[in-house]
Amino acid sequence: MAEQAYRLAPSGFTRTQWDDFMEEGFLIIENALDSDEVAYYRNAIEQIAAADPKFNPTKTYSISNAVERHRAVAEMIDHPRHVGYAYDIYGELLKLHISQIFMRPKRGSHNIWHPDGARGVPYGVFSPELPMQLKIGYWLTDLPEPKMGNFVYMPGSHRTHYLRGYDTHESLPGERILTLKAGTMTLMHASLWHRVEPNLSDVVRKNIFLAYCPSWICEADRHRSNDAWLKTLNREQRIIMRSYSSPYARTKPPESDSPLFLDRDTGKDCDPESDSGVKLHRRKRQTWAEKQMGAPYEGPLAERFARRHSPALIEPKREMRAV
Repeated sequence: MAEQAYRLAPSGFTRTQWDDFMEEGFLIIENALDSDEVAYYRNAIEQIAAADPKFNPTKTYSISNAVERHRAVAEMIDHPRHVGYAYDIYGELLKLHISQIFMRPKRGSHNIWHPDGARGVPYGVFSPELPMQLKIGYWLTDLPEPKMGNFVYMPGSHRTHYLRGYDTHESLPGERILTLKAGTMTLMHASLWHRVEPNLSDVVRKNIFLAYCPSWICEADRHRSNDAWLKTLNREQRIIMRSYSSPYARTKPPESDSPLFLDRDTGKDCDPESDSGVKLHRRKRQTWAEKQMGAPYEGPLAERFARRHSPALIEPKREMRAV
């Protein structure tokens, strides 16, 4: 396999960013876009809205599967500005979960307190630490003050399954109201509790959001992508869309989709200690997050396994003696 045919994984978290993200459930990266890039993306979502007969400039406008609506949004699927953060968590099973645009005008609708993801049983039940969805936000409007349709979140709330203000617009002690400049990029843990303030200003809040997840979680905005559209994408974009004809491929992607990226530090397509006798697409590849948290996992679940199972299951078999 010719390694030069594949791209290195783009840059992702620094250790400080990772620690801050895991503590707060949210990360703010200022000046991620310059003024020309802000104008480029604003123009794209304005073109999408103008072409949609359902668009009403006096009401909050949102659409999903935005990547299929405009080339500028499709280019973001694997953009090195942010995709490395998602790859750090989900590695070779990285998938685009949903892509959205939002335009929030004066007195448009706004969200109640909620976490993203599964409604009846929060993602944290299944993944107490790592997010099962990472949402990347691009902010294309200056929001210098509250009451401009601002995003509001409760720091650290990704570690709890319930919030007192659930299903309300109530302002809660400790919440943070996001005021920021156009060109800011944000990263959100899916289990973080958040809401949206009403917009009482004359500014229309404009955003692009892309959320990523492991490939085996159901995509949120499509069943499959349009085949003709998929042919317009590059290799990495097509893989990240995970538009497979077989549902089983979401858990075990085909050999042709490996590697998605080469390791950014070693330039290799697998871990140095991996077994060369195992086919590449089945070899274990540690994610960046796994390396930071320690591997193999030796937390409470591993200890419980060791206590509940006999040594014969976790130690090499010994030859039995005749008696």
